[in-house]
Amino acid sequence: MTRLRIGIDLGGTKTEAAALDEAGTILLRRRVETVAGSYADTIATIKGLVEVIETELGRQGSVGIGIPGAISPASGLVKNANSTWLIGKPLDRDLAEALGRPVRLANDADCFTLSEATDGAAARAGITFGVILGTGVGGGIVVNGRPLSGPNAISGEWGHNPLPWPEGSERPGPACYCGRSGCIETFLSGPSLSRDDGRGWTAAQIAAASDAQSEASLRRYEQRLARALAHIINILDPHVIVLGGGLSKMERLYRTVPQLWGKWVFSDAVATRLVPPMHGDSSGVRGAAWLWE
Repeated sequence: MTRLRIGIDLGGTKTEAAALDEAGTILLRRRVETVAGSYADTIATIKGLVEVIETELGRQGSVGIGIPGAISPASGLVKNANSTWLIGKPLDRDLAEALGRPVRLANDADCFTLSEATDGAAARAGITFGVILGTGVGGGIVVNGRPLSGPNAISGEWGHNPLPWPEGSERPGPACYCGRSGCIETFLSGPSLSRDDGRGWTAAQIAAASDAQSEASLRRYEQRLARALAHIINILDPHVIVLGGGLSKMERLYRTVPQLWGKWVFSDAVATRLVPPMHGDSSGVRGAAWLWE
């Protein structure tokens, strides 16, 4: 019997699970709403998804989990999570106990980037920067097929750097849950786009509208995204940048942002490609499942 790998993508609004075979084919997917604010419910949700998948497929698998944060090498506890109820918790140990087996955790953006760099939109690229534009803003780096990980477990955490080249109206910037103001996340997340638009509309509603106010909001968003990604290009010089998360579904970003970012990139030309994810919503769970590869 072929090996079964289960991946979990723990998001701010939804939690998704998928089972992969050895070839990377998804055998089964399940998605439920995330119970925000409750650590106990997070454990129960993940356990329930694993049990459902294993019951339906009739066998047990390895479990990898992408989380909106990281396990601190210093404390062994979750840090840097925009799902703040996870912070300070031994999530990997508690899940291992609940599931009765070892689990592997990684930042959700790292999982997304690994999936796309392995056999997705950035396959065979030397340097890939993966971006999550959703409830929060995160990033991951894969170099020659391997995730880049440093001693602080914060590689790719661009969302909590200041928005580069800020304009007057952008200073000091909105308050961020991390305790600072003006972080990239406070300008580029889905809730941030909604707040900037000012009508209480969701990011999806703004993107689908055709009125002047929505267009102005989206143009501000595109310009800010171009500045933020230009900063990454100047430091990392990636071959490919892959966008993920709910906002990555805005097709106009792939046309307009590369037209804008050259103003801030320190080069006579920009060869970096900006692309949508090949695996779409499956990238997070696929990358999590491959943590056991």
